[in-house]
Amino acid sequence: MPYISFETGSLDKKTKQELIEKLTEVAVNVTGIPKELFFVSIKEVKDDNIAVGGKTVTEIKSALSRN
Repeated sequence: MPYISFETGSLDKKTKQELIEKLTEVAVNVTGIPKELFFVSIKEVKDDNIAVGGKTVTEIKSALSRN
């Protein structure tokens, strides 16, 4: 059974559903494997636990909202 793992910050339910559908659709188109065989996992990571360039995503979002 093919497995798709996606790590991200917090997402709302509607966005997660769309992401699951689109990831599965692309994987089916590329591989030809039936969609019923794909297992999709979304791991949400808190913004304080993700960093880019030495700053947490919380800090980056805060800085962007001030601009």
